[in-house]
Amino acid sequence: MIDIRALTDMTYGLFIVGATKDGKINAMIANSVFQVTAEPPKIAIALNKQSLTHDYIKETGLFCVQPIAQEANMIFLGNFGFRTGKNYDKFAKVSYKLSAQGLPIVLENTLSWMSVKVNQTIDLGTHTLFIGLVEDTQVIKEGKPLTYDYYQCVLRGKTPRGATTFKENKEK
Repeated sequence: MIDIRALTDMTYGLFIVGATKDGKINAMIANSVFQVTAEPPKIAIALNKQSLTHDYIKETGLFCVQPIAQEANMIFLGNFGFRTGKNYDKFAKVSYKLSAQGLPIVLENTLSWMSVKVNQTIDLGTHTLFIGLVEDTQVIKEGKPLTYDYYQCVLRGKTPRGATTFKENKEK
């Protein structure tokens, strides 16, 4: 028997994951991002296969990860977390630059960035786990990273359907 409440004790941060394909940029918010090794530094991310960012990473093998600052507001979070880049320009109203690899780096409400080259993928059914080597990093500003707990308990944020932590509310 699985008591789903046990899974809510897992701790998560919230991150912007960005990618580029054929000169087009996209990014999304993900909470399943973690460092898996220190030497060499490797990061793993789990993304829903229906996301545009997933498609870009699958094709190019490159992504950028950015911890979100705790002071980020819900408008900023909604822009990257509840809209799809398939029909919306998430970068129209945010300050950003491109990394040497052409990856989008959001310059507001983020603490740092890490450019990652994928060297392994694992099919998880609805999601893909991308594991990659960190190639470049930079600190944008000092601050506290936004945690999923703070997002849900303090900001009263919701969980998008494609998130690894989404659970269907079957009570009506």
